[in-house]
Amino acid sequence: MQHRPIVPPLMALTFGILAVSTGSILARYAQGYAPSLVVAAYRLGLATLMLLPLVLWKYRPELRSLGRRELGLGLLSGFFLSIHFATWITSLEYTTVASSVVLVTTTPLWVALLSPLVLKEAINRPVRVGMFLALAGGVVVGLSDTCALGRNGLQCPPLDEFLQGEAFLGDLLALAGAIMAACYILIGRRLREKVSLISYIFVVYGMAAAVLVATVLLSGHKLLVYPSEAYIWFVLLALVPQLIGHSTFNWVLRYISAAYVSISLLGEPVGATILAYLLLGETPVALKIFGAILILIGIYLASRSEGRG
Repeated sequence: MQHRPIVPPLMALTFGILAVSTGSILARYAQGYAPSLVVAAYRLGLATLMLLPLVLWKYRPELRSLGRRELGLGLLSGFFLSIHFATWITSLEYTTVASSVVLVTTTPLWVALLSPLVLKEAINRPVRVGMFLALAGGVVVGLSDTCALGRNGLQCPPLDEFLQGEAFLGDLLALAGAIMAACYILIGRRLREKVSLISYIFVVYGMAAAVLVATVLLSGHKLLVYPSEAYIWFVLLALVPQLIGHSTFNWVLRYISAAYVSISLLGEPVGATILAYLLLGETPVALKIFGAILILIGIYLASRSEGRG
């Protein structure tokens, strides 16, 4: 029988959503001092270092007992996570916070699409309907960065100009981040059956940090030449959205169904858009809001169907 938690899970879930919603805002501030790849490397690297004392104190025996398969899956999961953060954080250089966060939160739909191939799980009709709505919303969000809705209808630039626009590139990077996150989650669904939370995220974050640091060095960027203000944003990124936000979601999963938690994650783009409006002055246009609503409805329908299943 589960013990009653000291903190109500719904309250903790709300707190986790608020913490994760700060990720894109903090990344945007950090990008004022350092390249996107450096920001991503510090987010994962510092998160791993923050976990290190706890791992050394309590989880060394479990890490030593991991088999080759478990360790290999953990490292592969970390590789996908590194690509997720590299593409998503880079997308914030080219597109708005609202577009980036809404597109990157299509991850549950890519999980549903890949599940039949990876986990041998069939996709039912409600999930397909939700997927269609969300992808249609993604197209609308992408259009909203280069097109305008006026009295004469939707006005867009020529196709060749549209495909070369910076906002379109940012939207594609955010979408790639969502697909990489889906691969990371699919591996995690199998691995977490045998590995504890702390050991799992330590291996995954550590691998992601190693890949990102190597990418930074190969790309010619520096790791230690930034002003002190940059490191403040790096620490906040590692602590608030990475460790506090994601760890809270994993804690809540002990008391609330995964379907409900995944639906609640849809509060992230809402929170990020509000923060972007208050702190960055980014006002979402009507077309973007409409696309975001389609995405959220689609993910909600798919998640609710999965919960009933």
